[in-house]
Amino acid sequence: MEITFLGTGTSHGVPRIGCMCDVCLSDDPHNKRYRCALLIREGETSVVIDTPPEFRLQALRSGIYDLDAVFYTHNHADHMNGIDDLRVFSEISPLRVYGSKQVLDDIENRFSYAVGDNGDSGLPHLILETIGSEGVDVGPLHFIPVPLVHGCREVFGYRIRNFAYLTDCKKIPNLSLPLLEGVEVLVLDALRFRRHPTHLTIDEAVEVAQQIGAKLTYFTHLTHENDHSELDAYLPKNIHPAYDGLTLTI
Repeated sequence: MEITFLGTGTSHGVPRIGCMCDVCLSDDPHNKRYRCALLIREGETSVVIDTPPEFRLQALRSGIYDLDAVFYTHNHADHMNGIDDLRVFSEISPLRVYGSKQVLDDIENRFSYAVGDNGDSGLPHLILETIGSEGVDVGPLHFIPVPLVHGCREVFGYRIRNFAYLTDCKKIPNLSLPLLEGVEVLVLDALRFRRHPTHLTIDEAVEVAQQIGAKLTYFTHLTHENDHSELDAYLPKNIHPAYDGLTLTI
């Protein structure tokens, strides 16, 4: 199973528009962060989690030529607003999209033209599927939703075998912890050092990562307050900041 980070930035992206801070002006490519998304491949199966506004650029950069499914974590714009670019992946046959009921209802309300049979209209042709607690199979991959706390939104992380992707969260509910037992590679929201009402701080994320106990943890959804090399030096040896284009083989 191959995991590629399509984007690792917060809702503003990095560099942030109009900002002259050291990270936004940095020449280090690790400090250039599109909004969060993930690509998972195994054999002939390709799946993405979330479609941020840069999804077209992410797909071109990572050589995504076909998709078998899309999973959404939640319905914030920085995770969903690239949905129109799914039309190229649904030209031959409909593309299945999975998420919570709240997410799918929002897609139907905001992007109604993309749902159902649109014929040869050039529009996306998406089939919406609510994912239950038992999860769903896409090719050889089994996706299990992991409920998270992120303000008032209904948010899912996803577990696939011994890998878990938990972006955009302030807390992992106790009921979700058993779903993460045995995870060996963890991806976790870690916004910044300063406190935030709906996101884990760096230090809070370190505590959560140590509680889960994965062999390796990667932080994502990083703001421009985080310089990659400085953050990597600060973190425990088995925790690292992710970066756009990072690929893991699990």
